[in-house]
Amino acid sequence: MGDYLHYFFFSVYPYIALTVFLLGSLARFDRGQYTWKSDSSQLLKRGSLRLGSNLFHLGIISLFFTHLVGLLTPPAVYHAFGVTTAFKQQMAIIVGAILGLVCLAGLLILIWRRWSEPRLRATSRPSDWLTLIWILIVLSLGLLSILTSRQHTDGELMVSLGDWAQHIVTFRSGAADLIAGAPWVYQVHMVLGMTLFVIFPFTRLVHVWSGFASVGYLGRAWQLVRSR
Repeated sequence: MGDYLHYFFFSVYPYIALTVFLLGSLARFDRGQYTWKSDSSQLLKRGSLRLGSNLFHLGIISLFFTHLVGLLTPPAVYHAFGVTTAFKQQMAIIVGAILGLVCLAGLLILIWRRWSEPRLRATSRPSDWLTLIWILIVLSLGLLSILTSRQHTDGELMVSLGDWAQHIVTFRSGAADLIAGAPWVYQVHMVLGMTLFVIFPFTRLVHVWSGFASVGYLGRAWQLVRSR
């Protein structure tokens, strides 16, 4: 039974998650464009919003792209620049820890802000809490995996994870076998991370599409809400 579950989660589930992510986002845009937003809560409570939001978005966007580049870059590419596998892993640990802690700090601020303000808590939907808590769990497991990474200094574990991701995106067989011996914290982190793409179209996370569609996303002006 365990082998079948492992095969499902690491050979089949990635494609299910990606399909739901893309088709679900398209359906949400087509049928619910007025819900295609992040529902600003600035009017309800201003304090700590800017700090928490900046830290969270800086951390999670950076983590997404560093994961993307790190997993999909074949060893031959960085070896050509004189970067060893062990050095790449050390850099991944350091950068991942810094970005993870930045993201975690912002996320905890946003969670506390939403919980401590009665008006925010009353207007929060179940999907809002699901998104925040799910990201918190995935992020915590990612930070926890750093401790495991320090026990595999040769970098071979990172290579196996990269091989798995590259097999998935190139539709090659045998992906699940490549990480059969990976520590449980990595496997749970990966499954819950893929599940984040499944819930993406049904939460406020869809506003990410609008952000990346805008060329000036990172340099855009804040939405100012002024009282009389």
